[in-house]
Amino acid sequence: MLELIDLTGKNALITGASSGIGEVAATQLAKMGAAVYLLCRNEAKGQAAIQRICLACGHSRVHLIVADLAEQAQIHRAAKEFLALDVPLHILLNNAGITNTTRRETADGIEQTFAVNHLGYFLLTRLLLDKLKHSAPARIVNVASHAHHMVSGMQFDDLEFKRNYRTFKVYGQSKLANLLFTKELSRRLAGTGVTVNAVHPGAVATALGAQNGWLGKVISFIASFFLRSPQKGAESSIYACASPQLQQVSGKYFYNCKEIQAKPWAQDGAAARKLWRESERMLTR
Repeated sequence: MLELIDLTGKNALITGASSGIGEVAATQLAKMGAAVYLLCRNEAKGQAAIQRICLACGHSRVHLIVADLAEQAQIHRAAKEFLALDVPLHILLNNAGITNTTRRETADGIEQTFAVNHLGYFLLTRLLLDKLKHSAPARIVNVASHAHHMVSGMQFDDLEFKRNYRTFKVYGQSKLANLLFTKELSRRLAGTGVTVNAVHPGAVATALGAQNGWLGKVISFIASFFLRSPQKGAESSIYACASPQLQQVSGKYFYNCKEIQAKPWAQDGAAARKLWRESERMLTR
């Protein structure tokens, strides 16, 4: 695990932090002294995570905001709830993610994997961007994935896979979107004191696909014997959130706490700008 760094006086907001790499990252940042805000869709699981994190870090500066990133109205409410606290925001870790074996739509009528894995990051970050700028130096970290290798570019003519839905391709495109979002956001944030980077956690044993009924749970259980632990998977997220070496670094991609190169289609500036425009169009508010 990354060497402990003093984050006393810093505030971090982490999505999908009730289990897996999100909870591990929240625990480590709290151990470094940060006040941590968990954004979770399940209140009971969130409260249970808070108890575990407080026990591990030795302080009670761990808070819960309940929201489902699949619903834009809930993301707006969660952002308002945080902003109403009138505290700085130094670290935003966009970590939550899902994968579905069948096509599902959100309450907003958007394909669910794209809605949670990309639009959730996009909207929450936009709503908190002024706060991050006012809190600078600040960092945004997007949990992407080598799953972007499963595609060869954004399918702009059918971003929501209304035709020919394939689980791995849908998930891979959502992770490609994370990288393109990181690239374009970094360009827009130049000179603001806010950096944004993406990380690949590796193939981690989490409950990522467990919402797909008994089959998803069985597959997740079997796969857990061959995958890295959440503790190992969280290391790059923690590194990107806290390492002094990255204070001025933005728009990069990290794995095992080292900078790596994403596929060429994840570095396409024109595609990144087009995705930004399409993402704005898909926001209902």
